[in-house]
Amino acid sequence: MMIIDRFEGECAVVELNKDNFVNIPRVILPKAAKEGDVITVEIDRERTAERRKHLESLAQDLWTE
Repeated sequence: MMIIDRFEGECAVVELNKDNFVNIPRVILPKAAKEGDVITVEIDRERTAERRKHLESLAQDLWTE
């Protein structure tokens, strides 16, 4: 869990825990994000597997041509 503390220019200052903050580019947040919103990061395992399979296919094509 992370909390948007404030916006500074093109970045959101996000609180990770009591003493740690990071800057995240505003562009990767939903447009409706505002100060105080709780945000999360998730891994999409299904899309990751699809992407990995696609990249492996591309690499295989390089070796078979």
